[in-house]
Amino acid sequence: MTKSHIFNNNILRAYDIRGEVGKTLDNIDAERLGNIFASSFDKKTKKIIVCRDGRLSSLELSQSLKKGLFESGADVIDIGLGPSPMLYFAANFLESDGAIMVTGSHNPPNHNGFKIMKGKIPFFGKDILDIGARGNDGNWNFSEGSKSDYSINDKYIDTLLKSLKIDKINPNVKVVWDPGNGAAGEIIEKLVKLLPGKHILINSNIDGMFPAHHPDPTNPKNLEEIISIVKDKKFDLGLAFDGDGDRLGVVSSSGRIVWGDQILGLLSKEVLKDMPNSPIIADVKASQNLFDEIKKLGGVPLMWKTGHSFIKSKMKEMSSPLAGEMSGHIFFADRYLGYDDGIYAGLRVLELIDDSSTLDNFLDYLPTTFSTQEIKIDCSDNKKFKIIEELTLLLDKENLKINKVDGLRVEKDDGWWLLRASNTQAVLVARIEAKSEESLHNMQKELNIYLNKFDLSLI
Repeated sequence: MTKSHIFNNNILRAYDIRGEVGKTLDNIDAERLGNIFASSFDKKTKKIIVCRDGRLSSLELSQSLKKGLFESGADVIDIGLGPSPMLYFAANFLESDGAIMVTGSHNPPNHNGFKIMKGKIPFFGKDILDIGARGNDGNWNFSEGSKSDYSINDKYIDTLLKSLKIDKINPNVKVVWDPGNGAAGEIIEKLVKLLPGKHILINSNIDGMFPAHHPDPTNPKNLEEIISIVKDKKFDLGLAFDGDGDRLGVVSSSGRIVWGDQILGLLSKEVLKDMPNSPIIADVKASQNLFDEIKKLGGVPLMWKTGHSFIKSKMKEMSSPLAGEMSGHIFFADRYLGYDDGIYAGLRVLELIDDSSTLDNFLDYLPTTFSTQEIKIDCSDNKKFKIIEELTLLLDKENLKINKVDGLRVEKDDGWWLLRASNTQAVLVARIEAKSEESLHNMQKELNIYLNKFDLSLI
């Protein structure tokens, strides 16, 4: 009987593997991923690192993954429970052939998945689809490898601090940290003891049920607790993280949210001072204010596809020292290693805090625009890409100015609207930004008319 393994097509995403545990994703998928990934190397000996987040299903999935890797000849190094950036660091520090993070990131508690690296670069796009094809063909081998555990936490924290200008942190700064019961909790607990200033931690115990709030700092509801504490205790800022610690949320002393593209704008000034004329990359959801600000600071703004793997690869191609996404993924390659690390991004924000008004002053300085946050429109994985294709054909006939780098960003004199298919959820993502409330309202109406043609709506 021919061996084969059929993965659910919906879990093979553009830049990772992600599904609902027990429905679209099981332990056997993890084991076969291990078999296939370990067998994809030409060399006989291959060192592959495994890390996991704090979700209830992550331990079992990582055990199954390690079993598959081991049975197909990998020397498996388990670095235990921690944030995704710790895995990326380990891949660089230990010079591994591959690395796999078991994480559901910011998805619901019953979801999980895998972020994969080959060498020091992301494994995504066609590589992910190739996993499915190899499964169908039974294309994997068996040959015993080895297993070992390695504690890298302290080395990771040490590198965070060494990549920081710690003398630039205000010794009187007061910070609230919220890991959201996610995988970054233990690292942040150790880290803040080594920093200047006063630090309070909330929701730092790692708990896969996420009892305080969902670990997604792009949703204002999830920031209510940290905003309340920052304001009540008169702290300078709050730093919040997602479930696997690769994304950052920031709130000012007055409780205002500093969105991902605004964080990138704030950080660009310092980076471009040291590295003028550098390309700074942001995803298609970012405000026009950001691209204008980068240009004003003497940088070269580049709009690119949403997704940590796409951004990391583009940074390498363009030799960009800084990149970011609306979702709070911030990537540094000036003093750091070129991947998204929410914890390190938080530390870099701390370097810039002169006093309690720093973040509010920066927000007040930016030109006023009227915008929506991300609007997620439920749409099945089977339909969402097809709708974008059909809408592209429709809009092409209307002679509009459209950026098609990722979905459709329709640019107008008074603003823009975006519609793209999410690579991680069964949704279409919309965002609109305008120079006036009236223009915002008009663009919402316009986008809604197009969505109605597919029996969808913004509301």
